[in-house]
Amino acid sequence: MFKFLNSTPARLVTILLIGQAALLYSSIRPEAVRPGRPLVDFPSTLNGWQLLQQGVIEREVMDVLQADDVLTRIYGNPATGQRADLFIAAFRSQRNGKAPHSPKNCLPGNGWTQLSSSEIQIDAGTGSPIPVNRYIIEHGDDRSLVLYWYQSRDRAVAGEFKAKFWVIADAIRYNRTDTALIRVIVPIVNRDVDAADRTARDFVKATFPTIRHFLPA
Repeated sequence: MFKFLNSTPARLVTILLIGQAALLYSSIRPEAVRPGRPLVDFPSTLNGWQLLQQGVIEREVMDVLQADDVLTRIYGNPATGQRADLFIAAFRSQRNGKAPHSPKNCLPGNGWTQLSSSEIQIDAGTGSPIPVNRYIIEHGDDRSLVLYWYQSRDRAVAGEFKAKFWVIADAIRYNRTDTALIRVIVPIVNRDVDAADRTARDFVKATFPTIRHFLPA
């Protein structure tokens, strides 16, 4: 019996039960919902990047997404000719079953095929480097580089399971479950992955401080 209690399955069950108890405990208290700034007010000019196109999300997609606030835009850098697609989905609470949809699950549903994946660190100029998921995807002859992460308060998280862990921890400590999914997509032109990678990193560095300013602290 004692061997079982020290086994990996027993530990996993213990963690699961603790997580369920934490969510139950936090659910009986009114949540401290922190409103962020409306994403519609997000700047059209950001450190050399300028708004090229304001995206529109169909009502059917919004019904599935269930985010409290959404931004989808294409920015361009006139000096270099670079382009980047920025998507932000902000969730003020996750207690009613609302949660970010992972791009690694959504993009294949739209016909994109994953060619490679990794986790990288980007120095966004705000202290410690932020962990970011990096994907290269393909649709026919088109290829794109995707960066995305989850932002909760001052914490950036790449992994989905780690993000869920921090939701539970924040629900216990701060009685809040807000988070946001931030995704950047850059087209890979002429199969030049290095150029797309530099563009995506530069765009994250240029926009990250403003993104943090628009999300609850």
